[in-house]
Amino acid sequence: MLADLEELVLCESYSTDHEAVARSARVVGALGRRLLGAEPETLVIDGVTHLRWSFGLPRVLLLGHHDTVWPVGTLREHPWSVRDGVARGPGVFDMKAGLVQLFHAVASLPSPDGLTVLVVGDEELGSPTSRPLIESIASRCAATFVLEASADGGALKTARKGISRYELTVHGRAAHAGLEPELGANAGVELAHQVLAIAGIAAQIESSSRAGATSVTPTMLTAGTSTNTVPARGRVAVDVRVPDRAAQRRVDELMRALAPRTPGVRLELRGGPNRPPLDPAASAGLFDVAVRLAAELGMAPLRGVPVGGGSDGNFTAGVGCPTLDGLGAVGGGAHAAEEHVLVAEMPVRAHLVAALAAYVLSGGPVTGGADPAPRDMRQTAGETA
Repeated sequence: MLADLEELVLCESYSTDHEAVARSARVVGALGRRLLGAEPETLVIDGVTHLRWSFGLPRVLLLGHHDTVWPVGTLREHPWSVRDGVARGPGVFDMKAGLVQLFHAVASLPSPDGLTVLVVGDEELGSPTSRPLIESIASRCAATFVLEASADGGALKTARKGISRYELTVHGRAAHAGLEPELGANAGVELAHQVLAIAGIAAQIESSSRAGATSVTPTMLTAGTSTNTVPARGRVAVDVRVPDRAAQRRVDELMRALAPRTPGVRLELRGGPNRPPLDPAASAGLFDVAVRLAAELGMAPLRGVPVGGGSDGNFTAGVGCPTLDGLGAVGGGAHAAEEHVLVAEMPVRAHLVAALAAYVLSGGPVTGGADPAPRDMRQTAGETA
C-alpha cells in the first residue's frame, strides 16, 4: 500500500491544471487496473479526466477524487517521505491514501459484482463537471461510501454542511477623485455597505436549531483601478455554510434581496447553492452498521462527527442515497503543509470499507437516508468547496 501511495503522491494533480490531472488519471487508472483486474472508463468532461469502474448493476458506489489543491512543483517544498509510521506529501491525506485504501479494499472482495468505483478529477473545485455523473450513479445505488479523509482521530463524517457560493459585483461610475468626484458613483463605498449587509445575513437565519450553525462570510474583495479614480467596479466573493436546506434557501433569498445604498450604482449577483447539506439521516443507518463491523474486526470504537467542509458525499446524499463519508485516511493537515497519514491505519480502514461494501452487496438492510434535495438545489453549477 505504501508503494502505491508513493506512486500517486509523486504524480502531482493540481485541480486547475488539466494536463496534470490527466497524467494523474493515467497513474490512478493503472493502479486500479492492476488491483481490480479491469480497465477503467476514462471520461473527459470539459477537459477534466475522471475514471469509472463498473461491475454489473450498481448497488454500491465507492467514491473518491484524485485532484489536489497543491500546484505542480509543491513536491520540491514538501517531498514525499515516510518516517516513524507517518507518510507526508502533497495530497497524501486529501485524498490519495483514500484511493489506495479503496482499491485494496475492492481487491480483497470475493467478487466486485454490484460495485461502481468513481474517481473524479475536480472535487477540489466543487465538482462542476463530475456532479451530474456522481448524482446519476448514486441515484441508482443502495449506498455510497466516500473515501475522503477522516475527521480528527479517525472519526467518520456523519453530516456535512451545505455550501453556497456567490459573487456580488457593484457597477458604479468612474470619475476623477480630485477634480470632480461628485460625478462618480463610488463602487468601493457601495461595496463596503454590501459587505456589512452580507456579514449580517447569518444572524437573520432562524431555521437552524444549532446556534452559529450558519455562516455567511465575505472573502475576496476588489475595487478600483487607480488611487485617483472613483471606483467604477467592485466585487466580493461570499462563502456560505448551512446545516439544512431551509437555511440554504433562506440565505439565497436574502442574498437576492440585497439592494444598493449609493445613488447611481447597480448590483449584479452570480452563484447560488452548490452542495446540499449531507443530513445526519443520510448516514445514520450506515454508521450503525460500520460501528458493528468495526467491533467485529477488532478496531477501536468508531466515532461520527458533523463537519463544515463539503465533499461529493453531499451530492450523493442529496439525491437520496444513504451515504457514509470520511472512510479514507487517518491523519491530518488537509490543505496544509503538515498534511500527513498514519500508515498503520491504512490496511485497517481498507478492511472496514471492504466489510461495508460486502454487507450491502449481500443484501444487508440499510435504514435511513434523507429525502432527495429539491431539483433546483441539485442543478446549480459547481463552485470551489
